[in-house]
Amino acid sequence: MSELLNNSFYRKEKLKALILRLHQGDNPHQVRADLIQTLKSIPYGEVVEVEQELIEEGLPVEEVLQLCDVHSEVLEGHVDLSAAKEIPPGHPVDTFIKENRELTKTCNQAREVFDQIRREGQTNFQKNLLSLKQIFNNLMDVDKHYQRKEYLIFPFLEQKGITGPPKVMWGKHDEAREQLKGAIEILNTEGLTPEDLLTSYDMLIAAALSSITDMVTKEEEILLPMALDQLTDAEWWQVYQQTLEIGYCLVDPQTEWKPETSLATAEEDAITNINGRIQMPSGSLSLQELIQIFNTLPVDITFVDKDDKVKYFSQSPHRIFTRSRAIINRDVRYCHPPASVHIVDKILDDFRSGRQSHAPFWIQMRGRFIYIQYFALRDDNGQYLGTLEVSQDLTELRKLEGEQRILNYQS
Repeated sequence: MSELLNNSFYRKEKLKALILRLHQGDNPHQVRADLIQTLKSIPYGEVVEVEQELIEEGLPVEEVLQLCDVHSEVLEGHVDLSAAKEIPPGHPVDTFIKENRELTKTCNQAREVFDQIRREGQTNFQKNLLSLKQIFNNLMDVDKHYQRKEYLIFPFLEQKGITGPPKVMWGKHDEAREQLKGAIEILNTEGLTPEDLLTSYDMLIAAALSSITDMVTKEEEILLPMALDQLTDAEWWQVYQQTLEIGYCLVDPQTEWKPETSLATAEEDAITNINGRIQMPSGSLSLQELIQIFNTLPVDITFVDKDDKVKYFSQSPHRIFTRSRAIINRDVRYCHPPASVHIVDKILDDFRSGRQSHAPFWIQMRGRFIYIQYFALRDDNGQYLGTLEVSQDLTELRKLEGEQRILNYQS
């Protein structure tokens, strides 16, 4: 019998039979018991191959999608990852895993708040509700995590003939997105009571949180080890270079990664070396010069594009408002406390419609006088391009009097 347990064909056929038993409606707990007794563990690559074969043999993708959660629960903890490759710091897979840690932690925070509401009822309800709104705003960041899989990793897998698992996983992404949107709609319902919210939690919101944490298991036990095996360093480098276009999810990676070959330098040169300059109507700058100019200006700059996504922020050493690269490509509404989102919506609507082009604010913060301005950016034809936020600490400037006409360096 031992030679059969070590045989890939036997394991895959047995796994296929177990999954088909689920398809036929067998008790998942009994299937899990049979799986543990028969196989003990399964190499992750064989799990993917079986899923692909089932689709090729005619099991509809929609049915595999329905079975996905069940057979993932059956396999949880019994997928053999001993053959998975080592992950270098800063590698796209390393970033996915770090994001998964934050997603899991954030989902657990949501569950803890719901437990608190069960205990306290109306007591502190508004405070707890506000916490949940912020937590679920943060969880919407998972969309960037999923998009990076869908648009940067899945195409490479499909080129290698692995089409079934990406289809199934994309379907699960869409389910999670819809569940999250539904949860946020519930949290923003007027006149929501603790009883209403707890009923909604049992009916929908708990499933939304489970969809996210279950996907963590699917990624780390199946998808990411498989992708590490299938993608070359050159392909991972393409994933890495395009990651910032989509954005990070809840984390801001501090470690840069490059392949150990000369590939990274060669491709960087191809992207930036058009005479080494960025040509503009009033002159040209190198990319390094442009970065340092923005980071040296005595103001904080954040740019939100016409689709309301954060696309850029300056990185001066003394920023007034902390920014993390995790906000890149995030809807700007989710970057503000829920209580102030209506103001953000008003500014964006006025700028987009052309009713306004400038919105100034000033606040006192930790003993400092902070001036915040929003500017509508438009092209030469008046088309809306986005919104520029400019923040400046005016505390010292407001103290200036008289003149300074001689050189006097400030310490």
